[in-house]
Formats: sequence, structure tokens, C-alpha cells
Amino acid sequence: MSSPVLSLRGVTRTYKTGQGELTVLKGVDLDIQPGELVGLIGPSGSGKSSLLHAAGLLERPTSGEIRIDGEDVGALDERARTRLRLRSVGFVYQFHHLLPEFDARDNVALPMRIAGYPEAEARARAEASLASLGLAERTRHQPAQMSGGEQQRVALARALANGPRLLLADEPTGNLDPATSQTVFETLQKLVKDTGVAALIATHNMELAGHMDRVFALKDGHLEERPAEGREY
Repeated sequence: MSSPVLSLRGVTRTYKTGQGELTVLKGVDLDIQPGELVGLIGPSGSGKSSLLHAAGLLERPTSGEIRIDGEDVGALDERARTRLRLRSVGFVYQFHHLLPEFDARDNVALPMRIAGYPEAEARARAEASLASLGLAERTRHQPAQMSGGEQQRVALARALANGPRLLLADEPTGNLDPATSQTVFETLQKLVKDTGVAALIATHNMELAGHMDRVFALKDGHLEERPAEGREY
């Protein structure tokens, strides 16, 4: 078996609140392999977003070890974490967060421009990516001119623009109707298999979770793997 893209060991996350300390992650262990689609389920407030933010270097865990492609990220300063995040991690959220004044092509090209690609190359790569997702006719359309499913597929293309090793998604179909959710999920599933990216997807959609390679429930701060035939929490 290949080495995991994402490896978590003993990850905890505690927040200070007006009522005292609140611990949402209590010693989480998880490995995700290249090309693997892993679901993360759990009720609202269970810590799914905290886990994604820690894995994606948006927050530092209170304790524990996080490795991306074997690199222990705990000792990295903020500049190094930002570089690693730009290079190796892609994010997709429930709302697409596309820049409304940019067309689809330039929304997808933006991460590449930040990473140092020349404008012409970034735009050409963005157009190819959008075409591969069935959006060739939408490259010059702004977000307001596209459907919700199209916007979310543009967001997927943007997340994968720099060829990340790890894809993190927080309720990526949560704002879509069931039919569109299925289309976007199938696109996501194909991208994971075609690119070999390791994906961790937080979702409330149990039907979609049933089609993932593995599913974990986050309950009382701990991860519990759910068997394929009974994925409920």
C-alpha cells in the first residue's frame, strides 16, 4: 500500500468559550490514501469543520500530529503552512465562494496566478479543466449566469487548479437539490479517481456517503468507521 496523503494521530481541538473550554476533537486518528474518497458524517456541531480546518492547515490543533505526504506540519511557521496549503491542499465549501466579478475561467485561474503561473498559461489550464467538467460553454460566464450545480463544478475545478494532493470538502452538495447533488458528487468522484487526489468530504447526505470508499462518523470527539451496510449516525 502506498503512503497516506493525510495522516492524523491523536489530534485534539479545544476552544475557549464564555462557559469554559469546549473540546470537539478528542484524539482523532485517520489515514487517507491517494485516490481514496472518505466521508465524514456527524450532527451539526460535532466538529466536522474543525477536523477539516486542522487537516487543511487553516487552524492548528490543540495537540496531536498532522502529516501531509509524510511531512509533519506541526513545526511549520505560518508562511510555510501557507505555501504548503497552496501547493498541496484544495478546498470546496457548501457555498461556492466564486468571485462574482470574475468569469469561470478567471475564477479557476486565480489559484494558479497566486502560485506564480503566467496569466496565459493559467487561463489555458483553467479552460481545459472546465472543458473536462462539461463547462466549455461557460468559461466566460460569471457566477450569476450559471446554475448552482455549474457554480459548484467551477469551485471543484478551482480547488484542483494547482494539482493538490489533498482535497477537503465541507458539505459540497448541501446547497443543491437532490438531482444536482448527485451530478456534482459524480463529478467529484470521477475527479478523485482520475487525479489520484485523497479526498475527505464532510456531508449530511447519507445516500452520497454510501458511495464513498470509507465513511467515518464523528461522535463525542471520536471517529468511528461505519460499515458500508449501515451508515447512519
